[in-house]
Amino acid sequence: MPSTIPEEGENPEPLDRSLDPRLEALNSRLSRTETRETLADRGISEVPPPLDYNYPAIGHDQDPVFPEEYTVETNTGLVPQTTLEQIRTHVSTTSTQHGGAPPNDNDADVDVEKGGKGGPAEFVTFTINDPEHPYNWNRIYRWYITMVASMLVVCVAFGSSIVTGGLGLIEDKYHVSLEVAILTCSIMVCGFAVGPLLWSPLSEIIGRQPVYIISMLLYTIFNIPCALSPNIGGLLVCRFLCGVFSSSSLSLAGGTIADIWNIEDRGMAIAYFAAAPYCGPVLGPIVTGWINVGSGRLDLFFWVNLAFSGLMMVLMGLVPETYAPVILKRRAARLRKETGNPNIITEQEKTKLTFKEIAQTSLIRPITMIMTEPVLDLMCMYIVLIYAMLYAFFFAYPVIFTELHGYNDGQIGLMLIPILIGAGFALVTTPLIEHKFKRICDSRAPTPEDRLHGALLGSPFIPIALFILGATSYKHIIWVGPASSGIAFGYGMVLCYYSVNNYIIDSYQKYAASALAAKVFLRSGGGAAFPLFTTQMYHRLGLQWASWLLAFIGLAMVLIPYSFFFFGARLRAKLSPAPAK
Repeated sequence: MPSTIPEEGENPEPLDRSLDPRLEALNSRLSRTETRETLADRGISEVPPPLDYNYPAIGHDQDPVFPEEYTVETNTGLVPQTTLEQIRTHVSTTSTQHGGAPPNDNDADVDVEKGGKGGPAEFVTFTINDPEHPYNWNRIYRWYITMVASMLVVCVAFGSSIVTGGLGLIEDKYHVSLEVAILTCSIMVCGFAVGPLLWSPLSEIIGRQPVYIISMLLYTIFNIPCALSPNIGGLLVCRFLCGVFSSSSLSLAGGTIADIWNIEDRGMAIAYFAAAPYCGPVLGPIVTGWINVGSGRLDLFFWVNLAFSGLMMVLMGLVPETYAPVILKRRAARLRKETGNPNIITEQEKTKLTFKEIAQTSLIRPITMIMTEPVLDLMCMYIVLIYAMLYAFFFAYPVIFTELHGYNDGQIGLMLIPILIGAGFALVTTPLIEHKFKRICDSRAPTPEDRLHGALLGSPFIPIALFILGATSYKHIIWVGPASSGIAFGYGMVLCYYSVNNYIIDSYQKYAASALAAKVFLRSGGGAAFPLFTTQMYHRLGLQWASWLLAFIGLAMVLIPYSFFFFGARLRAKLSPAPAK
């Protein structure tokens, strides 16, 4: 192991170790090596574990030789590839994964900085009790990060629906129809579908923290032209760009939470996070409805949103990098510089991917899965329905409460509070569901269908809520009737989303990132489309039958989680034999 740090173009000279005790300690540690016995003590066995859904999607097409690299802690922090190959002789290495010939010991690795051939690779890992490992951070601090990430999603979802508190202001200011005014909401949700295709792969290359800062800064800035836009065209363009930039939180916040919690504790954190993308839109019309009543200023909607997004950008920017592959990639670069050993790398660095390969993973694969995976399509369509119905509430309530009770925009916003109450009840229920799942894990190997207990409980509440909404939409019934439907909807909405999201992850472990990207793409499309015809539907069908039509659709869709719970294993084996678990 080199003990000097040569400057470029100079011959190495002995280093005064007394002047650099840190390097001496580093070389002392790196002079040791991991053996089959020490790796066995750390849980490395002949059979690689399933890939965590947070494993980098870029850089592998099949099974990596060292899938534990980003979670395991070793004594030295370096694992020789040759030792891994002795343990896992049947596992293909990276060259085979990308279509090349099986490697041998002589061409096992690539010098990632010089582009030349080196000796056998030494994969970087976290050391035991490593302070840089997010799992080892203080538990209270990890819950703080969880709350900040969740609030970031709330902030972005809030921004998507702020215009619903003052559609009349948009009509009057820009002299447009109600349909065009509604488009200012839908167009930002369309941006949610496009943005993750950029931000997700970029976060795997440069890390989550830079992506959060860059994207949220742009989102914050583009609220300014939204507030000052002189015409509807400028407002629509800027709203779409706001959706593209802010969507980084929708695609990365769940991953950030998975970064800091191990798989045993992750379910509870994700359960609380699951309410964020659904509760956030509810806050938009509540806040801006009263801004409209109190000031009548459309630009104030966007200044408030700018302040909220700017605050969340600062809070999220102060959170250190949580993505283990990037943390270890930076550590590998540092160790190569300090030791002069070019073969210290991460497994992801072994393969230099072209832009075409990155695009295929992040852009093409999610679309391909949408077209070829019926299991994924059915589950995504269920999520699409729920998300679309949430946005439908924002445009159904103004019709119901204006025509029946003469409420203003501020009062209409208050009618959405029961949805938040229902979501709160769901958050109380999720720990019980998680506890049941842990009991299943203790007794046997869990299946993806075990994740659907929440959907079994929550799915009937979606049509129940809409039946209540239709049945109470009469003038002689006080506002409590239709407003109370939000409690049932909020409860079922959060439980279903939480369960189906976990089901998709467990069913498509190797391709979970692509499956979730497909889900976000379809969900955003539904959320953008429904508002465009909800108002007309309520006027044409009437207040009762418009709600009941949605209720009957929701009732039919209840069959999806129940069918997959009882017959899911057979359906997945028949419909999705390749990527499904």
